[in-house]
Amino acid sequence: MILQATNVSKTFGRRRAGAPKAVDDITISVAPADFIAVVGESGSGKSTVARILLGLIAPDEGTVTFNGEDLSSMSRAQRMEFRSSVQCVLQDPAAALNPRKSVSDILAEVIVLHGIARGRKQVLEKVHEALEIVDLQPAQMYANRYPHQLSGGQRQRVLIARAVILSPSIIIADEAVSALDVSVKAGVLNLLNRLGRDLNIGYLFITHDLPVVKKVAHDIYVMKDGRVVEHASKKVLFEHPATAYTRELLAAAPVPDPRVARDWIKAAG
Repeated sequence: MILQATNVSKTFGRRRAGAPKAVDDITISVAPADFIAVVGESGSGKSTVARILLGLIAPDEGTVTFNGEDLSSMSRAQRMEFRSSVQCVLQDPAAALNPRKSVSDILAEVIVLHGIARGRKQVLEKVHEALEIVDLQPAQMYANRYPHQLSGGQRQRVLIARAVILSPSIIIADEAVSALDVSVKAGVLNLLNRLGRDLNIGYLFITHDLPVVKKVAHDIYVMKDGRVVEHASKKVLFEHPATAYTRELLAAAPVPDPRVARDWIKAAG
């Protein structure tokens, strides 16, 4: 299963000659077991790429395909399969979770909608199974809580549970750990890595946090002004960045060792 955008461009507002493009001629793909990162500063087009790949907005040019099928021409049944197979985890779990519903109700809604289980008992079993997968245990305790009764890290785990409950092949994570404390962030990243291995999930990971990328990614796309300016493996990009912009991003990232940081700053200059 491969999710691929090919020569995709998107302009918001009136499309006129010379108008800046939010995304400009992007080609990117992700498959199960991949951990692909897309990095760049705010306004570089990262989140627009994520929304195009999720089918939430249509590109002006280019195509987005899943298993070779163009999203724009999918049947209702194909679209439903796509929605199950490609899930998202967003930056702000507080905004993504209904504050009026318990965790159990939030997860049960997805289970019932997609026909994963029938009957109250089976649905509840699936809810508890999903919570245990993301290390929210005892599941019964967390199932009965409301989003405001959870920490930021716990809410993010609920979002991940809501995604994996559908057995997706790909998860698009848009700044999924940027709002978390360092120790909580590490736990969520370890969880994503484990789920990737155990459930054969591929990730498209949108972030501006290069230390996070160094920890989890296999391949990295660097975006600037709507374009991909560099694409390389993690090892190549961190050791031999090809563009001045990538070197600037690396120089700006917090580095625990001040000597390493000084070397990056000199290289970027």
